[in-house]
Amino acid sequence: MHLIAPFAGLRPAPGRAAELLAPPYDVMDADEARALVAGRPWSFLHLSRPEVDLSPDLDPYDPACYAQAVATLERMRSAGLLERDGRPCYYVYRLTRGPQVQTGLVLAASLAAYRAGRIRRHEVTLAAKEDDRVQQIAALNAQTGPAFLIHRRDPAIDDTLAAVAQGTPAIDTLAADGVRHTLWAVADQPTIDRLTAGFDAQERLYIADGHHRTSAAERIGAARQAANPQHTGAESYNRFLAVSFPGDELQVLAVNRLVRDLNGLDAAAFLRQVAERFRVVGSAVPVAPTQPGEFGLYLDGAWSRLTLDPERVPRHDPVARLDVRLLQDQLLTPILGLGDPRHDPRIDFVGGIRGLGGLVQPVDSGIMRVAFSLYPTPLADLIAVADLGETMPPKCTWFETKLADGMVSLVLD
Repeated sequence: MHLIAPFAGLRPAPGRAAELLAPPYDVMDADEARALVAGRPWSFLHLSRPEVDLSPDLDPYDPACYAQAVATLERMRSAGLLERDGRPCYYVYRLTRGPQVQTGLVLAASLAAYRAGRIRRHEVTLAAKEDDRVQQIAALNAQTGPAFLIHRRDPAIDDTLAAVAQGTPAIDTLAADGVRHTLWAVADQPTIDRLTAGFDAQERLYIADGHHRTSAAERIGAARQAANPQHTGAESYNRFLAVSFPGDELQVLAVNRLVRDLNGLDAAAFLRQVAERFRVVGSAVPVAPTQPGEFGLYLDGAWSRLTLDPERVPRHDPVARLDVRLLQDQLLTPILGLGDPRHDPRIDFVGGIRGLGGLVQPVDSGIMRVAFSLYPTPLADLIAVADLGETMPPKCTWFETKLADGMVSLVLD
């Protein structure tokens, strides 16, 4: 089986993309999703977050939500907003946000390669979130949210993408957040073959974002294979929807931390304990760390710059030396008493795109007690961890620019 394959995508009809495209379903809470769909009856969030059209008191994992998603998809198709290509295609997808431009390929990736570790993961998934996507895919009989993959730059791939992007796009729209989304369909067989061969030559692909979507697709694929006595391997359930970008075009931002209390300490006692492990220097301006091992701390209206004693950094462990682990192991757990960050209700996370203001406001309002800014995890560290078959702590990376949901969906025939 080839590492990737073209597919007959379900995508916005000509001229309708601006009405449909929406941010990824998992970068907002329910209240934010409801605000985003106001006045937008065809936003893809009606499908990816169907609870926005139901009672706010309803559990978003209730079966009624998945039934609502099915009804929304049928309504979009009946109204002519979504159309399916008549033959398998690849799709070149370009995102432009200010000076940042990233150009990737929408594809159907091999689940066999994912199981074998040729498509590498770096995160542990949460059961509830994974179950949610399993129910969503099963109900819709389609994968509507792509995983975000990374490939190593190769002229056979990236020069081909650039050449395709010289043509007339099928979609070219500016989203409300200022991001330009542009899509070209690739239907000619020589170009399809060139791209397929280029990816087959890749030693590995890496999941940057979308671990829950990928794991859910794998579970659906395994169940359908087991239930199909005529299974051949060519069925669409053997693949998952993804967009792959060259790593050197990506921007990785930090995911910062907020903590609700000081674990019974007053501010002075807390800072004394921090100073036993870090060099603490007050700052008149917000602290955006400039190197690994450096952190910003916001407490009681004031910023400090923390620098970890180098003796405390385990240089030969690619997971333990990550800044998110250093902060957890050297401060959040021993001083603030935090447990597993995947489950501890005292911690919250703020994606880097929201800036340092996203840390200041919750602390100043009293919702949170203390905030920490981090240096972004280098992409090379992510790849090193994935190559070893290890997993990173939760909320290590925030990739910008985000893919739009609704651009292309994979129907499971």
